[in-house]
Amino acid sequence: MNEMPRDYRPAKSIRVLLAEDQGMMRGALALLLGLEADIEVVAQVGTGDAIVGAALEWRPDVALLDIELPGISGLDAAALLRDEAPDCRVLILTTFGRPGYLRRAMEAGAAGFLVKDGPVEELAEAIRRVLTGETVIDPALAAAALSAGPNPLTARECDVLKASVDGATVSDIASKLHLSESTVRNYLSSAIGKTATRNRMEAMREARQQGWL
Repeated sequence: MNEMPRDYRPAKSIRVLLAEDQGMMRGALALLLGLEADIEVVAQVGTGDAIVGAALEWRPDVALLDIELPGISGLDAAALLRDEAPDCRVLILTTFGRPGYLRRAMEAGAAGFLVKDGPVEELAEAIRRVLTGETVIDPALAAAALSAGPNPLTARECDVLKASVDGATVSDIASKLHLSESTVRNYLSSAIGKTATRNRMEAMREARQQGWL
């Protein structure tokens, strides 16, 4: 049997959009995926805000998204792609294998969730599998998500914790979220209780560690 030449490509390659804020990582991923005979990286972006526009312009089959991006997160972009480009399958690829991130990714319509420390061959295979309709999830992360349980925080409690960054005062948070100061205090107190922490900064760190924010 004759072997295919190394530069062989099928008539229709899998078109991939790559969203990663670290330029070196983005370039390396694009290069490695481009070596696969049936995969073509058609667009690369470094911010969350650029994902939907690039998807509408390039019409990728699969969007490979990091979570922590400048602008909107990869999880928020996944939810937008579900509405704006429903034919594009979303695969989340992140450094942080946090159980809460996995739940949020699935709620946003993502078809897969992998951590970045795996070999590129596994990533390429995951891209092929999600395109056939499969859901691909890192096994260790799936087990951790099941044992961790759902996010106990309400959407408003999450909003208040997010607004607590950089030493924001209760007054600052109330103004930003258009809430009364007493309401902000109530939300913060509830979030601290639910995360079993001592103050709002600890609550925010715990919520981030769990992937709830």
